[in-house]
Amino acid sequence: MKQLLPRRTFIRTAAAGSVALTWFGARRAPTAYAAEADKPALLGGTPVHHGGWAPWPQWRVEWEPKIVDVYRSRKWFRRSDAHVFQFEKAYAELLGAKKCLATASGTTSLIVSLHVMDVDAGDEVIVSPYTFIATYNAILTAKALPVFADTDPATLTMEPATIESRITERTRAIMPVHIFGMPCDMDAINAIAKKHKLAVIEDACQAWLAEYKGRKCGTIGDLGCFSFQESKHIPSGEGGAITGMSEELVDRCNAFHDCGRLPSGSNAGFSTRGNNYRMTQAQAVLLLEQVDKLVKETELRRANADYLSANLGKIQGLTPVRLPDNSRAVWHLYPYRYDASQFSGLPLNKFARAMSAEGIPCGGVYHEQYNDGLLDEAVASRGFKRLWSAERLKAYRDSFRELKGNKQVCETTVAMTQNMLLGDRSDMDHVLEAIRKVQIHSDALAKRAA
Repeated sequence: MKQLLPRRTFIRTAAAGSVALTWFGARRAPTAYAAEADKPALLGGTPVHHGGWAPWPQWRVEWEPKIVDVYRSRKWFRRSDAHVFQFEKAYAELLGAKKCLATASGTTSLIVSLHVMDVDAGDEVIVSPYTFIATYNAILTAKALPVFADTDPATLTMEPATIESRITERTRAIMPVHIFGMPCDMDAINAIAKKHKLAVIEDACQAWLAEYKGRKCGTIGDLGCFSFQESKHIPSGEGGAITGMSEELVDRCNAFHDCGRLPSGSNAGFSTRGNNYRMTQAQAVLLLEQVDKLVKETELRRANADYLSANLGKIQGLTPVRLPDNSRAVWHLYPYRYDASQFSGLPLNKFARAMSAEGIPCGGVYHEQYNDGLLDEAVASRGFKRLWSAERLKAYRDSFRELKGNKQVCETTVAMTQNMLLGDRSDMDHVLEAIRKVQIHSDALAKRAA
């Protein structure tokens, strides 16, 4: 089943919709008949939520002087001033990492990390299929094959029990994805990696401050990768970071991301391969201004998500996501599983439409992206045909049919955007009230949808 909107379009639409909902709510009649209030908005009733949601990304006037100072200084390049280094130090301390490297984007952080962990042309990387497409693309950029472990429907993350059957003599690394800021089962994944001598690169691009058994995501594998794209909890338009507990590995990432220069910045020579994946000074200043904001807002999102999870589990047909023991998510999206049979057969996309009419934007997120043609294009390319046999590429393509857990997740997962978790408790009650209203009237809504 196709997603309703691409994730970032969904996020932008929900944020923009906040303004429209505020306008609508401000101009409604102050009272409504009880019958109208009880009726779903799609059937002519009054929406549950009128107040809109926090716009995203956010801006603070007090950030402006420091940003303007950077541009006036004419020192914008990474090595022209100290702001990027200062952010790297602050972010490493925030996560408890030995070292951090700021990059141009989350995607480039994945590309750099794959290179440094010696993923090369003809290698294979085991990865989650339920992720933003940049995860696939980073592996393909290395001329490596993204081999999918299945998704656990209970957690929406990589199912460790499905990893070993995917390992071949070409497997070089495992890339667990902490999707929506929900930690993977890292103990099980690391144990498999150690057994087979594989690198572990954490895709933590949606997992700033997520925790697994007392450690922050991005510090549990060999390297961790983060994104600061506009939709993220700590945004700078674009931007990313690599973190790790090995200074030597992060220094090698530094060299590769800076045209092959040594971390000292020497221009004497280039002894290693490299590209330009650097962060700018202005991006770093904007990120530094948001570190404390990230910490405070993470706790608010967690509190609201905990409240929703405790109450959603009481509604037949809805299942909150299960987290690993002793872990804490950060909820880049807040997801739950939807069983249409408990809503009179109302399809997920129609459920989402009814909820959105109540002032609660939500929708499906990722679909079975491996069927979109991207990977068909890759395996049909001259390069991939040179690197793998026709038999291996056919078996690889056929293996997508085995991803039954991921198919189930794609077809039944509903999510709300993170800015909605910045509301107060009454806003969370509106979410629950809207769901109950839609469920009570699901038969009528299903007939209308038909």
